[in-house]
Amino acid sequence: MTTVTGEKLKVEGWPVAVKALFVDAILQKRIWKKIYAGLMHFLIFWGVTIQVIGTAINLMQMALFTPFALENFPRGNLYFAYEFIMDLAGIFILVGVGMAVFRRYILRPKALPTAWDDTFALTLLTLLPIAGFFTEAMRLTSAAPVWAKYSFAGNWLAGLLQGGGLTPEAAFSFHPWLVLTHIALGLTFVASIPFTKLRHLVNAPLNVIFQPRRTYGALTKVEDLETAEVLGVGQVTEFIPQNLLEFDACLRCGRCEEVCPATASGMAYSPKTLLIQLRDAMIDSLGTPSDNGAVAAELPEHLFEEAALWSCTTCGACLTRCPAFIRPPERVIDLRRYQILTTGEMPKSVGDTLRNLERQGNPWGMPPQDRMAWAESLEVRELAPGDEVDVLLYMGCAAAYDDRNKKVAQSVARLLGKAGVDFGVLGHDEACCGETARRMGHEYLFQVFAEQNIEIFNSIKFRRIVTQCPHCFNTLKNEYPQMGGDFEVLHYSELLEEVSADLGAISPNGNGLKGKLAFHDSCYLGRYNNIYEAPRQLLDQAKVERVELARHGENSFCCGAGGGGMWMETDADKRINHNRLQDALEANAETLATACPYCLIMFEDAIGAKGVGEQVKVMDIAEILERQIGG
Repeated sequence: MTTVTGEKLKVEGWPVAVKALFVDAILQKRIWKKIYAGLMHFLIFWGVTIQVIGTAINLMQMALFTPFALENFPRGNLYFAYEFIMDLAGIFILVGVGMAVFRRYILRPKALPTAWDDTFALTLLTLLPIAGFFTEAMRLTSAAPVWAKYSFAGNWLAGLLQGGGLTPEAAFSFHPWLVLTHIALGLTFVASIPFTKLRHLVNAPLNVIFQPRRTYGALTKVEDLETAEVLGVGQVTEFIPQNLLEFDACLRCGRCEEVCPATASGMAYSPKTLLIQLRDAMIDSLGTPSDNGAVAAELPEHLFEEAALWSCTTCGACLTRCPAFIRPPERVIDLRRYQILTTGEMPKSVGDTLRNLERQGNPWGMPPQDRMAWAESLEVRELAPGDEVDVLLYMGCAAAYDDRNKKVAQSVARLLGKAGVDFGVLGHDEACCGETARRMGHEYLFQVFAEQNIEIFNSIKFRRIVTQCPHCFNTLKNEYPQMGGDFEVLHYSELLEEVSADLGAISPNGNGLKGKLAFHDSCYLGRYNNIYEAPRQLLDQAKVERVELARHGENSFCCGAGGGGMWMETDADKRINHNRLQDALEANAETLATACPYCLIMFEDAIGAKGVGEQVKVMDIAEILERQIGG
């Protein structure tokens, strides 16, 4: 990433952007993922919107645009509906504000901080409809129109005031002052938008429009690695304009923090805090220039602290929750790239992993010649340039070098063979997909691996690639196209589900699984690629007693391995995998099923550390399926 001076915001695909504006900014689809907050925002948003439109009509009535004046409208249903809807909108605002006050000041959720402008906005939103109702009450009392009942709230207040002694003459004299008060409050509301959190009324919809349209599973590619002056982001001015818009579009609602596994496990990282700090740095960069004309554009050092920057697992939970469609994990990668590629400063465990990748071609640091050790007892076809096959089985480093996942690889190969799938592997020509390097910030190493793999892929004729690892799957499917490698890529669970009829009838023998089984959704298989059903259908076909974890599907809780977390040193009392294992224990699951080698490793570690091996075991769905058919 290079300096973006002079670069402008760009919309990627107007039809898609317009649809997103309607669905996500106007109808606020994401906000409804939390019913209470969804209803609260609905009442306030539509109440204010209707009031603004109604006020515009009122201004027309005041002869600003005589042809549109209300006295020219038929005194029938249209005007009565106008009066009713305006009062209803005012009630909407007051109820919505009441809900917001109760949530913010009584319930006080941990992830929802309260600043001065929160109180300011709620106070203003309370005074505006109240002033409007009092203004309407004065009008109805002084004029006594026959249609007053249609302005039900104003009419009720007028009756209340008249019962307290308000005369038509007094109401007539009070009315202009209340009109001016209402106008002053409205102007204050508009004038405060740029200086308070109310600016999200503008910035959030803008971010919905200008957000990148690429899939969440694909990071941005750093172009011209050899010649770029700056790699990653070390200064505010190196963020592109759309990123800066993101920072100012943040509502501080805390939805991202509520689902962040790092935050929930007690780590120092919070996506909300990151965005607030980046926004503060952006504002600081707009300060008074120094004598040489420069501004304080350097990002503060605390943004690069190990405890925060390297705790993000890039699980994507925050991506599915943010109402403004902000992408905190991508900003984390921007900062990591700067550390890795520009300053060279990084945690020791990160440095060790990257050296393993550079020297041995895999994060385990194992000899490259051992890549096919998993298949020694199997008849697996190793492909050579010019060969032709239906399925290219890309195994990945975990299947090749981790002893536990070698067993999974063998199960996958045997199941494909049993189903009659024409497949082969690259053998020693297979290189790491580069996912770990890219998520750790080493873009150069990722591109080297990608180019190497794409070259060997292109030398073989195949119909589609199948992977065992969701991280490899996401990288090959969503990120290799950036490097010129556009292939059809499947996760092995999709292929097995497709050919399940060829595996034969499943009738578990005495070795079949007993007790409840729960499936853990991998972040990179589920949230990033929307694959939830294929693994579950396989398990159901395997005739196991399947239950769901409390957090599953899109709401699944990360195992802690993503984003380089697999290789990071973590305090024993802050391990994400321990947190997730607890979900399985609470579900009384005797077997925890996975479809990801990283998840398998993390759960094996958590089960051993907690000493609960007699209560629960972890197995890959390929192992479960093979066991159930008597393998």
